[in-house]
Amino acid sequence: MKLNLPTYLTLSRIAVIPIFILIYYLPVAWSNVVCTMLFVLAAITDWLDGYIARRYQLSSRFGAFLDPVADKLMVAVVLVLLVDRNPTSVPDLFVAIPAIIIIGREITISALREWMAELGESGLVSVSYIGKVKTTAQLIALPFMIHREPLWGVLPVAEIGLFLLYVAAVLTLWSMVTYIRGAWPILKDNAGK
Repeated sequence: MKLNLPTYLTLSRIAVIPIFILIYYLPVAWSNVVCTMLFVLAAITDWLDGYIARRYQLSSRFGAFLDPVADKLMVAVVLVLLVDRNPTSVPDLFVAIPAIIIIGREITISALREWMAELGESGLVSVSYIGKVKTTAQLIALPFMIHREPLWGVLPVAEIGLFLLYVAAVLTLWSMVTYIRGAWPILKDNAGK
């Protein structure tokens, strides 16, 4: 298998995860700033690898498989870390709830997409507009929560991030229902087989 630039960018997002975790737990004042930058850089490479793949016809089946895996791994890891070290003033449960919704949805939809692909019906669960809006909300919420320190001493970015994470969780549920409704006729017909 020959790797190309978009695939290397995708692999870099996976490779940065252990570095992110290590820096996140370092007992130094700057760890949140560096982790925020790493997450934002990962989000930029996510956009960039897709752009390069489309622009220069470098799309590959392996890249198409790996890209969402890298995204989901990074988001799941960050959510678990944020639940472990709640950066907000609210009880831990209020950080855990959207994290559970988002991670649970990703597992459910990944399994649904795999099953639909086996049935030759993958078009029924292709990425939707609402899924893209959900991802955007996550990609804004998570860096705010990772940064955790108020900006300019007054702007509560962690709490703003948590609010946006709840927005992402609602959109996550909405997109999951949309995907399941689209696939429901096929699911119903194949449930007993």
